[in-house]
Amino acid sequence: MVSWLPSKLTSASLLVIGVLFHVTYICSIFDIYFTSPLVHGMEQHRVEAPAPAKRLVLFVADGLRADKLYQFHSDPKTNELTTRAPFLRHIIEKEGSWGVSHTRVPTESRPGHVAIIAGFYEDVSAVTKGWQMNPVNFDSVFNQSEHTWSFGSPDILPMFAHGASDPDRIDTIMYPAEFEDFGTGDASELDTWVFEHFTDLLEKSKTDAALHKKLHSDKIVFFLHLLGLDTNGHSHLPMSEFYLNNIQIVDEGIKKVTEQLSEFYNNDGKTSYIFTADHGMGNRGVHGDGHPDNTRTPIVAWGAGIQGPNKVNPQGHDEFSADWGLDKYSRHDVKQADIAPLMASLIGTNYPVNSVGELPLPYLDTPESFRAASTFTNTLQILEQYHVKQELKRRTELLFKPFPGLTGDHSPEAVKAQVQALIDAGKYKEAEAECVIVRDLCLEGLRYLQTYDWLFLRSVISAGYLGWIAFSLNFILRTFVGGQDSHLGPLGGPRTRRPIASVASPQENQAVNILSVVVFAVFSIILTIKHSPALYYAYVAFPILFWSRVVLDRRELLSAISKTTQNYGWIKSIGSVLGYIVALEILVYSYFNRGILSICFLFLALWPVFLPAAVQRNNTLLMASWSLSCLGTSVFTLLPVEMGEDKILILAGGLILTASGFVSTAVIPGITADPQQPGAAVTARNVLMFQTGLIALSTVIVIDTVKSLAAHEGLPLLNQTLSWIILFITGSIPFVYGARSSQHYLLRMVIIYLSFAPIFILLSTSYEPIFYFCLSATLLSWLMLERKIYSASEMQPLSDTLHSEKRGLTGASSSSSSNIGIVNGATVRTVDYPIRGLSPKDARPAIFFLFFINVAFFGTGNVASLASFSLQSVFRLTTVFNPFFMGVLLIVKILIPFFLVSSIFRVLGRSLELPPFSLFLLGLATTDVMTLNFFYLVRDDGSWLEIGTSISHFCISSLMVLFTILLFALSDLLVGRVLVPVVGEGQRKKRS
Repeated sequence: MVSWLPSKLTSASLLVIGVLFHVTYICSIFDIYFTSPLVHGMEQHRVEAPAPAKRLVLFVADGLRADKLYQFHSDPKTNELTTRAPFLRHIIEKEGSWGVSHTRVPTESRPGHVAIIAGFYEDVSAVTKGWQMNPVNFDSVFNQSEHTWSFGSPDILPMFAHGASDPDRIDTIMYPAEFEDFGTGDASELDTWVFEHFTDLLEKSKTDAALHKKLHSDKIVFFLHLLGLDTNGHSHLPMSEFYLNNIQIVDEGIKKVTEQLSEFYNNDGKTSYIFTADHGMGNRGVHGDGHPDNTRTPIVAWGAGIQGPNKVNPQGHDEFSADWGLDKYSRHDVKQADIAPLMASLIGTNYPVNSVGELPLPYLDTPESFRAASTFTNTLQILEQYHVKQELKRRTELLFKPFPGLTGDHSPEAVKAQVQALIDAGKYKEAEAECVIVRDLCLEGLRYLQTYDWLFLRSVISAGYLGWIAFSLNFILRTFVGGQDSHLGPLGGPRTRRPIASVASPQENQAVNILSVVVFAVFSIILTIKHSPALYYAYVAFPILFWSRVVLDRRELLSAISKTTQNYGWIKSIGSVLGYIVALEILVYSYFNRGILSICFLFLALWPVFLPAAVQRNNTLLMASWSLSCLGTSVFTLLPVEMGEDKILILAGGLILTASGFVSTAVIPGITADPQQPGAAVTARNVLMFQTGLIALSTVIVIDTVKSLAAHEGLPLLNQTLSWIILFITGSIPFVYGARSSQHYLLRMVIIYLSFAPIFILLSTSYEPIFYFCLSATLLSWLMLERKIYSASEMQPLSDTLHSEKRGLTGASSSSSSNIGIVNGATVRTVDYPIRGLSPKDARPAIFFLFFINVAFFGTGNVASLASFSLQSVFRLTTVFNPFFMGVLLIVKILIPFFLVSSIFRVLGRSLELPPFSLFLLGLATTDVMTLNFFYLVRDDGSWLEIGTSISHFCISSLMVLFTILLFALSDLLVGRVLVPVVGEGQRKKRS
């Protein structure tokens, strides 16, 4: 297995392995915590007693928060506090039951609807289907109904028709996808469309005998999906009048539907109604994470079989419902999946076979015999899942251990006989109580089986991450510390032969290879018996691969460690390692409190005070620039991420960036000019001026677009066209101008900075452009300050010789040169890369890099959630709902600061005379210490906020590693050929 790797690894091959490893291991979080709970082959169960209702109407207000429905809101005309849902409030007070439905992460439309209608929480892998198509076919209340008519969005309705046992059983009446436009103003028209087409259905039945007969069948369902609130929440935020008025429109529509059905069915009292939501809406107009605003949705039920309001002993209230004015009526909270068995019970259909919902008895107003029978059926249906799942697991495990709670007196056979005897004896309350106990045990048993492989998987994943850290550090130490000389290749590959004493013997190499193959074969047999997915084999292969290589190269590793400690001393070396680990743990803590980054910036602002006198001398302006930029950037990690759109801040940021463009145009071409190529300076000045003009134009377009959207006039076509043109032009400039030639590093960095500024402005909603400027100033100051520190440590001034990396050399020494030119009076040498080895002092720039990566991401976003990046950012480019397309634009916005950090860091490595990628690899190898922290901090219990936050932390940390690898490769393409002054070439201190 070790032989799969080349005998002499290079940085490039290590990066490829790193990408493959992290892409694979990101999936582990889903395989461990979000495997599909679905199994097939269960018997169906339903209540044999007559059902209280013949038909059910399900209203799902997409994106409706519970508090926004139940609270009183100020009337814009009278300023009086009033409810926006008077009909539903009347239902709560006079006719039905109500409460809060608690959803699960991810709080997206598809998983929410699946939980409501099918009764189970599906795995996150459904996101790869856009939350629309079914990754696995599943049963649902609609599938078990006699017939279902569904009205609403094409994003939701097809998934319940697709895979149904009888596709003709489910009718879908949908509006075109183009109707879902965030820029058209009031999206409540989507809900009006649904109510109108429901009316059309009833009208059509007057002339269509077949339809009339279907509508008068038993066990039928009407599903009204109301997307307007979600769209208005994204476009105008949930505090807006658009959102609140949409609640009123939905309330009026529900009242009309209720009246129409009462008239249509001659007030037969056989219709049940349930109103709920799939997920809530955050204050920034986004959802997806576990924030309570996203997980708490309303549920109101009334009609046939539904319990009326309880005013005698109201229960269930807490601080959340304190200001709703409903404390006189009992609040009955449910889990979102509990709604499915409630619907099945009301109309007498089979319970969905995959449902894990618990029948909410407080909502039922039926005879005790029916309640007991319904609870028994609910228990049998979940027990059937446990039985099938246990048998599947038993067949795939060598030493299977059954769940102890469902053995003996609580074995499936004993439970069925005991409960049935209680029901036959008329002891309904006792039967209910016994069913609840057994049902809870069944759910625990399903949980036990779902997590059966966790210990195995967690151990393998931990070994993989630790193996990667050891493997990559081993490569870094033996290549850039223990084995470095002046003959390392341009990507860090060793050119010299390794000392014979440190190389594993052929016999040892063969023994390790055989052992690796045997271990992998044993694991493969186990995984085959377990019927494990193909990805599990990769999970096992990586740690075997990494640790085998570490064992083979252990002598080189120990030699590198020994050399480091000899050169720099044990205390300094161990101190650097411990300090590095402490810094990583501080960064882990910053995920939970972004204010820690501001505290770090305050300490960093004082850094120049502790620099050597040789650095402080004649660098006052640079040190002041560093301190001021640190203080400026520190502000942003203290600002709330849930800020609304602010065109004043966008304008201020645009003006600052434009001003910086004018200053750069006036200064940079002059100090980086080549006297022998006067035309190059003129071209550079023209390019910079053109970029500055694009920044100004982008600012004007964004301000005008914001005004147009605020006036509900939609996205102007001219603005949209210009925005796309600017995005493509300015994004291509760094790749077209100077990418394949040698430019001065300052000119190159300014071109990159100005190129991405217009894109950042176009995707901004508030203070982001100001953050972009402050972060860029901090990064440039850091680069210049590190260069001065290194110059002082080498006791040599920065020379006038510019160094341009020559690629493709195979044997030239570092002193050889192939091209000599003049840039602004300075000698330009194109030579093989002059290098030195990594040392403990290089831990500082590596940890600074990781710190700035975190700042780049969290400066404008919430560490708990990728959803904290406002969807309004993309409305300058598109307003038609497309989750993946909009997601790509948001990712582009997130990656721009990443790219700046990577580019600066790439140039810094050149300035410090280190082999390319060596500093980056040091950061990359150790950042998985943070990822491993978050892997063990992932929770699947506790509050939904805690669960969602822990998952988000792991995903963000893993994705940051992956993004950084890809962006650093891209930064090497753009800044790998820049001209960088070297330190006193030919007169450097002798290094051991």
